[in-house]
Formats: sequence, structure tokens, C-alpha cells
Amino acid sequence: MSYAAAVIIPTRGGASKLHYPLDALETQSEKNFQVIVVIDGDIDGSAGVVQSYIDRGKLNLSMIVFEENQGRVSALNAGHRAADAAILIRCDDDIEMESNYIANHLKYHAGNQEVGVMGLVHNLYPDTPHARAYGYSRDKKFRQAAYATAPDRQWNFWAANCSMSRKAYEQTGGYDTRYRTYGWEDVDMGKMLDNLGVSMVLAPDLEVKHHIAATTTAGRARRALYSGAAKRIFLEKHGNQALPAHKPAGLWGLAVRGLALTLNDKTIKFLGEGIDRVADRLPLKVAEKLIALLVESASYAGQEHPQRAQAKF
Repeated sequence: MSYAAAVIIPTRGGASKLHYPLDALETQSEKNFQVIVVIDGDIDGSAGVVQSYIDRGKLNLSMIVFEENQGRVSALNAGHRAADAAILIRCDDDIEMESNYIANHLKYHAGNQEVGVMGLVHNLYPDTPHARAYGYSRDKKFRQAAYATAPDRQWNFWAANCSMSRKAYEQTGGYDTRYRTYGWEDVDMGKMLDNLGVSMVLAPDLEVKHHIAATTTAGRARRALYSGAAKRIFLEKHGNQALPAHKPAGLWGLAVRGLALTLNDKTIKFLGEGIDRVADRLPLKVAEKLIALLVESASYAGQEHPQRAQAKF
């Protein structure tokens, strides 16, 4: 292999975000790595942005450009298969890392044991009603819960910032192409690695800044709808025992199931925008509950009615 590590960045519509990882990668203390940006259909001049970094000459940088949208899984697999490195690092196009990012990933792979390494993201929001009522607090709670998760369940956090050996990637067969819309291709990879006996490591020193795309309640709930639909694929593949069952119960469950009956892209947009218009005028806990209800109901709607989540994401 020519490089110690390869950083694979899948992107679609990322022209305004790619500077976050690419600027940070130019400052790395570890120099023996390559960067592959895979553009899943260039809809905004992303190729020109990447070319400007290639022209700067500070990175071992190349790009793959799909003529049309093929989906995140195809982009991830194209980048991983094109890499000429022993360790493969997935890095989404909206994360910003410290200068020891590559070095920290590599140190976890220094031993003889196969490991899958994950770093959480710390979501950064513009100061919106959604962020004030829901985003900041939920992000903090999520990270606290993740670090408290038992080691044998940490595969569930395989996501935007993770690394594995080329050997482990090849043994899994790659990211599963059944995930065609949004979500769960990452958790699925974590589960496949765990099934292979790869030791999964959730590393606090690999936490990165995440310039999150879902900055409104409608945006967050829409992702929940599509993620809920993708979860069905995961459960069909790995079985219901792979994840704890989530069946909303009591009055809250009744509200979740009832609202889910009405939800699709159009109604989520209408309700989410309405909540954000009034959120700052409501008691904080009330606003948070309204957002949580829409997000959880959207996820449930996706699981129960996956046909509602078929658009290109």
C-alpha cells in the first residue's frame, strides 16, 4: 500500500461545506495519507472546489465524480475501493477535525487486533428556534448516552467519522447497496464488522465538529422519516434481536402513532415550519416536546410506511 491511511469523503451538494474537512486535512501532523472525494452527481460545482484544493498541492487529493446521483452507499464504496492504503477513514463533507485526526485514527490500528474505530460528532447549529429548543440539548444527551453504552453495543455508532482496515472492509463486502435513500448504511457496516469479530472502539479523542445540515425541525423530522424507512432494511437483514424494540407506549405512544398516520414529506414540512415559528414563544419544555413528537412520529411513520420515503435525498 502506498499510504498509511486514506480519507474517503462522500459528498452531494457539498460545495459550501467541503472546506471544513479539506482545510483541516491540510494541517495534519501525519503526512502519509491520501484523500479521495467522491462527488455523487455534481449539482453545485463541488468538482471545482475540490480541483482548487488539488491545485494548491498540499494534499494527496483526488476525486471521483459520478455523472448522476447513485446514492451515498455507491459513493462510499467507490472511494473505499479506489483507496491505496492500509487503513480506510470515512469522513463526511461537513465535519471539521483537529490536526491530530489522522494520527489518532492510526494509533488505534497499531496493534495486531482488527479494530473498527469511531469518533462522535459534536453538532454545531446556527442559532435557530430548533437549535435552542431541541438541537443543543439532544446533541449533548446523545453523546453522553453513547459514551455510556456497553462496549458490545458500540457498533451502533459507526457513522460519519470512522475507520477500519482494508482487510476488514473487504471481508464485509462493502457498504450494502440496499440502502438507497438516507440512513442506516453506516450502522449496518458497524454491525457487519461486529459480526466479523472486529473490536469496536468509540474514541473520545476522535470527536469532531459537525456543521450539521438539519438545522430546522422540518429538516430533522424529514431525516427521521427516511432513517425510519431504512431501519426496516437493517432489521430484515440482521433480525429484530439486533436492536432493542422501540414501540412507543402510553399516552405518548398514542400521540406518536396517531401523528405518524398523517406524516409524509409535505406534512412534515408544514408542521415543522409551524413549530419553528412558535417555538420561541412557548415554554422551552413545551417546544422541546413538540419537536420530539414530530421527530419520533416521523421515524415511526418511516418504519411503518416506508413507501413514504422514496424521494432522492
